[in-house]
Amino acid sequence: MSKKYKNSAQESWSGRFNEPVDELVKRYTASVGFDYQLAEYDIKGSIAHAEMLATQQIISDEELLAIKQGLAQIKSEIQNGDFNWSLDYEDVHLNIEYRLTELIGDAGKKLHTARSRNDQVATDIRLYVRDQIDITVGLIHQFQTNLLNLAELHTSTVMPGLTHLQVAQPISFAHHLMAYFEMTKRDVERLQDINKRVNQLPLGSGALAGTTFNIDRLHVAKALGFNGVCENSLDAVSDRDFAIEFCMAAALLMTHLSRFSEELILWMSPQFNYIEIADRFCTGSSMMPQKKNPDVPELVRGKTGRINGHVVALLTLMKGQPLAYNKDNQEDKEPLFDTAQTVRDTLLVFADMLNGISVNKDAMYAATAKGFATATDLADHLVRKGLPFREAHEVVAKAVNLASQKNCDISALSIKELQLICPLIDNKMIGLLSLEKALESRNHIGGTGSKSVKIAISTAREWIES
Repeated sequence: MSKKYKNSAQESWSGRFNEPVDELVKRYTASVGFDYQLAEYDIKGSIAHAEMLATQQIISDEELLAIKQGLAQIKSEIQNGDFNWSLDYEDVHLNIEYRLTELIGDAGKKLHTARSRNDQVATDIRLYVRDQIDITVGLIHQFQTNLLNLAELHTSTVMPGLTHLQVAQPISFAHHLMAYFEMTKRDVERLQDINKRVNQLPLGSGALAGTTFNIDRLHVAKALGFNGVCENSLDAVSDRDFAIEFCMAAALLMTHLSRFSEELILWMSPQFNYIEIADRFCTGSSMMPQKKNPDVPELVRGKTGRINGHVVALLTLMKGQPLAYNKDNQEDKEPLFDTAQTVRDTLLVFADMLNGISVNKDAMYAATAKGFATATDLADHLVRKGLPFREAHEVVAKAVNLASQKNCDISALSIKELQLICPLIDNKMIGLLSLEKALESRNHIGGTGSKSVKIAISTAREWIES
């Protein structure tokens, strides 16, 4: 940020003041150190604004051409890393405006006609969030595709379904994975719904009350791909609901990925030994040579707290602000930018990590066999024999208690022992209690049977492509 232009940013508003801004205040209040990330959107919005001004004969066609050529050069300088950002110009908007004036003269000064930095930045942020929604949805789809690829390999792989981290019922590994598809599907739908509120144009609202110029806001909205315009100028310049909503949706998405990460961490531990994560996603210990640490899922867990913190920061930022724009709103960008970047990076690495997961089917099967996972199936069979479910539940609980005392599975108890508990139990019933049969007996919508899970995977692929 070394380059100094001929003018200073203060000249855009300093007529009211009798002394220059203190250097410490200048550094404290400047936002160009982070809002430079909005440059592409600022230029795009400025071009659409200038074209509208020319159409409305507020500026000349020659001035429009000069503005567009100057902004094109500035965009090229930024993309090539040749643009010198300066704290003297406070923010991304004034840095670009003063460089434009340096390049094309007075025509550059006319660009700001009928707009304020208040509606300008509100427009830039909406354009940014709109892009981040599209990028995030695309990355979620890649994550989901890799998830489906893994699930497709394991529609008959038996693992214990848990409640309270205790063995509950047998499920397939694919069915377990598909739960995360459903979570992230909701994340996509949530982001798409938020986009309806993001995609409204604030530009034309001025500082807070609109403008006296004969502008055409719908012209600008169409040029920038907005669905409509913000209907109240006060709200348009001060609203940050859309940014908060995006961060809240991101926090939910990260929460889902964090839950998945927690399970991957548990499954990779020797106590479970269900999966192995490829070495490229893990690290070792500087002291203990045997260690292979699941750093990526651990960091996903940690970064989820960071995103949650950004949501709280933005809510707190907005909670006490009177209408309309206040300098507080400058603090909206860093949490928003960091949220978007963190989510992008997390989805990229997580999607790739799914390709590097190998499954220990034997360990999953053995763990399922240990926990009386088919007890509910036995109760269901007794109900089919005419026993009320509550009585069947009590019968099976007694059978589990006996098997636990004998340190064996229910199916290993003798028919004589079982019939002492309940005469309705017979050999045929015991034969139905294998883990495989228990798994395949649940072939309904949402069930864990391989047939229903294969249909769910196929339906999920169709949804991604739609």
